[in-house]
Amino acid sequence: MQAGGYKILSSLLLVAGLSIAGFRRQGPEPLRIDYPAYYGNRIFVPEDNPTTVEGVALGRRLFYEKALSASQQISCGTCHRQELAFTDGKVFSTGVDGSLQPRNTMSLVNLLWVRNFFWDGRAAGLEMQAAVPLTNTHEMGQSLEVSAALLSKESVYRSLFSKAFGADSITGEGIVKALSQFERTLVSANAPYDRYLRGAYQPTAAELNGISLFYGNPDVNSNVRGAGCAHCHGGPKTYIELYHNNGLDAIPADSGREKVSGQSYDRGRFRVVSLRNIALTAPYMHDGRFKTLEEVLSHYNEHIKPSKTLSPFLQGVGNSNAPDGLTLGLTAAEKKDLLAFLHMLTDSTFITDKRYSDPF
Repeated sequence: MQAGGYKILSSLLLVAGLSIAGFRRQGPEPLRIDYPAYYGNRIFVPEDNPTTVEGVALGRRLFYEKALSASQQISCGTCHRQELAFTDGKVFSTGVDGSLQPRNTMSLVNLLWVRNFFWDGRAAGLEMQAAVPLTNTHEMGQSLEVSAALLSKESVYRSLFSKAFGADSITGEGIVKALSQFERTLVSANAPYDRYLRGAYQPTAAELNGISLFYGNPDVNSNVRGAGCAHCHGGPKTYIELYHNNGLDAIPADSGREKVSGQSYDRGRFRVVSLRNIALTAPYMHDGRFKTLEEVLSHYNEHIKPSKTLSPFLQGVGNSNAPDGLTLGLTAAEKKDLLAFLHMLTDSTFITDKRYSDPF
């Protein structure tokens, strides 16, 4: 249903038997997640893990629980800091064994609409994704069985798990499910761009031109200026679940999606990320090579590297008739306007919302 232009996802739709008014609820209370109607209802919530008030409360605590790591010194929240839109500001994060991770930490934003996770999309669902960093030797480095045993010693967790899952014992499956429930609630939808879409914000001239460039496709013959960003980052969520080689290297050092699919045409392709809160999530790209958004725009404007798997959206486009077909040809002023729009995607309420913060 909708309320005030917002969709409301309720796990009532996913839990059988809760259909009559006044019915005395048994078990966890379904949690409503509010989001704008323009985000659409293509959401991913497994039937065996509906979002509940109790499950999310448990998941939030587990997200910041350092006992889930072998060193007892790091948590999910160590590498996913709320003030940085749940990234960590580093090129590569450091695991419990002191090793650097091979890819840049991804933002946890609007995961309700994401089907596959990680840069290469190898995890089909949040539940599968959540288990990987917990148990990976080079990340948090502790088995789910050990984590469950440690939590079982704490009365607060015994109570929380009982309320969330009605279980007498704490299990690794319960840990993963609770974390996933919490992460599905991380919805960012109150940036200046959202207020503009709702008719409650008047963008500056620079922001308006940035929007036009972002969503516009360049056409030299028609004298239409554009950056073509929406091919991959289209729609209000600025995210389309695709995999692209975005021209970082002529010979990609990281195989990307190819390692998952086994197909050579996927070499150097990575999952398109949402640009929501992008101004907060530096450094950029799967390998964190760009320190600033200015560097990112310069890459797309004049430094695309040709390769066999280069995205077709980056070929033969531009605001001039550049012979290589890879130069976008934006002016310095246009790049500034694009930056103005990208900053419109910063949601200050998302990074300060107490519902997502460390409960300890």
